[in-house]
Amino acid sequence: MECNFVWTNKAGHGLGVIMNYIAKDGSIWVTATSQRARIKALKRDPRASVVISSMGTDMGPGKTITYMGKVTIHEDQETKDWFYPAMADIISPYPAPTHEAAMEHLDTPLRVVLELVPEKAIKFDGDALSSTSYDGKVPGQEK
Repeated sequence: MECNFVWTNKAGHGLGVIMNYIAKDGSIWVTATSQRARIKALKRDPRASVVISSMGTDMGPGKTITYMGKVTIHEDQETKDWFYPAMADIISPYPAPTHEAAMEHLDTPLRVVLELVPEKAIKFDGDALSSTSYDGKVPGQEK
């Protein structure tokens, strides 16, 4: 339910923030208010990445998937109408004690919804890497 959302600033440095996300219709959806620096950066350059960890899942730690793609910034009410209830399901009871309070927390005048459409996925499996390393094998050269 959390990802690291990564974008680049004017100088080309990658910056990231941990955010709650929704996976829907092949896209990764997050939200922020429009005055955040990342929104200005994404308007300038829509390329971004989302890194999702297996920590806290039944897969255990040490696995990630990174999605790279372009972001569309949605400000329309139709998107917010499905997104807010779905995100409230994820974030309640924190930072708001009820589903309704979570929706109120989200429904602010400057809020936008970000849709990352993945163009590439990169998987990392720390268990597989670890097992080959302990065997003295170089990953990708197991012959």
